[in-house]
Order: sequence, then structure tokens, then C-alpha cells
Amino acid sequence: MKEIVVKDKVINITGISDDDYVSLTDIAKIKNSMFPSDVIKNWLRLKNTVEFIGLWEQINNDGFKLVEFDRIKIEAGSNAFVFFSFCIK
Repeated sequence: MKEIVVKDKVINITGISDDDYVSLTDIAKIKNSMFPSDVIKNWLRLKNTVEFIGLWEQINNDGFKLVEFDRIKIEAGSNAFVFFSFCIK
């Protein structure tokens, strides 16, 4: 397993095939070491984050359903928005 150091904190990097994946939990621990999941949940509620995920999906996922994603994008950023409630069926 590879790692990088940011602000004296270790960020793990996992390699799968030829791709590297950075640990979001390790990054979130820099902001809030006790509750990194709260940092990630708040990040996933931001409209800009949701728009980025939608754009990434359009580019990389041939089966992406843009029309269905519009409902998610419209609600993103509102106080009641929870990204995972849309993903779990």
C-alpha cells in the first residue's frame, strides 16, 4: 500500500490493477479526526460535488441515466438533501 503525507497526516493510497485510489476517510480525518464520516457526508451534500459526480458519470459511464440524475441535481444543496437516500433502493 502506498501513502502520501499531507499536513503531517498519512493518506493511504490503494492500487487496484493500474488505478490508484486515495482514502477519503484519511483526508477527512485532517479536518475532523474524531468524526471523518461527518466531513464526507457534508461534502456529498454540496451541489458542486453532486454536479462533479454527474459530469464524471457522463464521461465514464455509458449506462448513466442523465434524466434520472436531474432529480438528484435539483435537490442537491438543500438542507434536507441526502445523497445516499437516492442511491439506496
